[in-house]
Amino acid sequence: MQLHDLKPAPGAHRKADRVGRGTGSGRGKTSGRGQKGQNARSQGFRVGFEGGQMPFAQRIPKLPGFKNPFKRIFSVVNLSKLSRFEDGTKVDVETLVEAGLVHPGREVKILGTGGIKRKLTVEAHFFSASAREAIEKSGGSVKVLGEPRKIGPRRTAAKAPKPLPAAEGPRAAAAESEAPKPQREQREKKSATPPAAAVEEATPPDES
Repeated sequence: MQLHDLKPAPGAHRKADRVGRGTGSGRGKTSGRGQKGQNARSQGFRVGFEGGQMPFAQRIPKLPGFKNPFKRIFSVVNLSKLSRFEDGTKVDVETLVEAGLVHPGREVKILGTGGIKRKLTVEAHFFSASAREAIEKSGGSVKVLGEPRKIGPRRTAAKAPKPLPAAEGPRAAAAESEAPKPQREQREKKSATPPAAAVEEATPPDES
């Protein structure tokens, strides 16, 4: 027995009736649709149409704003929560998960809410400026996990200092003076000697 040998049971499938073939087809001219009305039309009705009443998509309220597809969700830990660890403890993601302060599988961000007076080595993916300052001020250290953020060529070019506009006065004169002498002399001769046709037109014809 192969897949191509499988067949439906006799009588399970029958050929559909082809209605709408005129009055001689056995179904009459209306083809079983009755007299007029919405169901007698060929166009039918669109998806979501509810018979003329206000559709569900228009009845429900619409909230403003949009959903950011690039949103990143962090597990946030405040400095006040780190005071439970002893001095000299290395506080990394695994330690925070065991303490029940963060959710496993999420990036950790340390915020500066509260205070800390213990010397800790804190490892997380992100630190706020106030949290970093407070940890280092208490004698601890901070280590950022993950790869640094990459900046594209456009942002790099935008952050680079723009070149100053070139001065046209003295620099242009210096460039002119540095030009090779033969070329400068040729330009001066061309500007000084008028063309031959202009000289002939300027001299009056000899009447004699």
